[in-house]
Parts: sequence; structure tokens; C-alpha cells
Amino acid sequence: MVYVGIPKGQADQEEEVLKTIQDGDSDELTIKRFTESREKPGALWHIYAAKDTEKIREFLKKVAEEQGQENPVDHDPIHDQSWYLDRSLRKRLHQEYGVQGWAIVQFLGDVVFIPAGAPHQARTSDIVHNLYSCIKVAEDFVSPEHVKHCFWLTQEFRYLSHTHTNHEDKLQVKNVIYHAVKDAVGILRANESSLSRP
Repeated sequence: MVYVGIPKGQADQEEEVLKTIQDGDSDELTIKRFTESREKPGALWHIYAAKDTEKIREFLKKVAEEQGQENPVDHDPIHDQSWYLDRSLRKRLHQEYGVQGWAIVQFLGDVVFIPAGAPHQARTSDIVHNLYSCIKVAEDFVSPEHVKHCFWLTQEFRYLSHTHTNHEDKLQVKNVIYHAVKDAVGILRANESSLSRP
């Protein structure tokens, strides 16, 4: 989070931000960072374990059906980012499916890493709920430990409609694997003579 802009002369907005942080199930230490340390909160995240993805997907489809919405085969309630799990839906998800996420308030200067495949909240058209005007820098990163999961996500995207924003392979996992292997082979060849010594 590289910038958080707090408007001057809007004292009531601080109360609203505090309420949002509290309603977002943030812990006491996070609330103290805002109330006592006077740090600038920029965004509220809700992140879930990747292993709970199918349960969350099933829950969102169930809620959509209850509200009379269709669940087309070529759409996905998680990848569509059309849901925001408010406090009551988060509570219901926990009660009915045993799924509980983590609430993270990102303050000015904080970095948030999201594990591969971990569903995370979409409150606005972006992936987080902005508390104040802010600028954040996002970067996709594929670690060797998560290549398998990233490849699985890429395969999942292929089943979305061709007009879906996530239909394309944004991570380029096959290219990452190719270049990693190419670099490893290049390093081995460059050091071949030193590797063959007893």
C-alpha cells in the first residue's frame, strides 16, 4: 500500500471506517493500530484457505439459487467476483460449511501476500474493500511450490465463457515452467566442468 489519502474535515468518516473494520471481523490488535497508533488503513481483505475453494463455490451457488439467480455452467461464482460475503454470509459460511477466513486490514506501507488459489473478497470492482482513497501495487507471483496449483487454476479458467475476464491465462504458468527449466539447464551447462570433478 503506497498511498492512503484521508480527506480533511470529514471526522465522521473515521467512525465509519472503524465500524467497517470491526464489522469485517478484524482482531483487537488491528483495531488498536487504527484507534491508538493512528495508522492509515487503506483496504480490508478477507482471505480464505485454498483448500476451502470448493466449499465456498458450493455455498455461493446455493445462495444464488435461494435468491433466484441462475448458475450458468460457463461462469464461476468465485472467478466472477460478483459476490461480497458480508458479516451475515461469512457467519453462515462458517456455520454451514465450517469455512472461516482471515480479515486483514492493509495499512499504509503494508504488503499482503495471497497464497496461490486462495479465494479473497471482492467488495468493489477490485479485489478488496477500500477504506480510504488509496493506491496499491499488485503483482502476480508464481513460486515453485505452487506451480501445480497455479496450473490447476489455469485449467479452471479454460472452462469459463470466452467473454469472461479471467478466461485468459494471466499467470502464463507454462511459460514460467519453460523458462525456469531453460535457466536451470543453462546454469548446469555453464558449470558442467566444475560439476564433473570428484
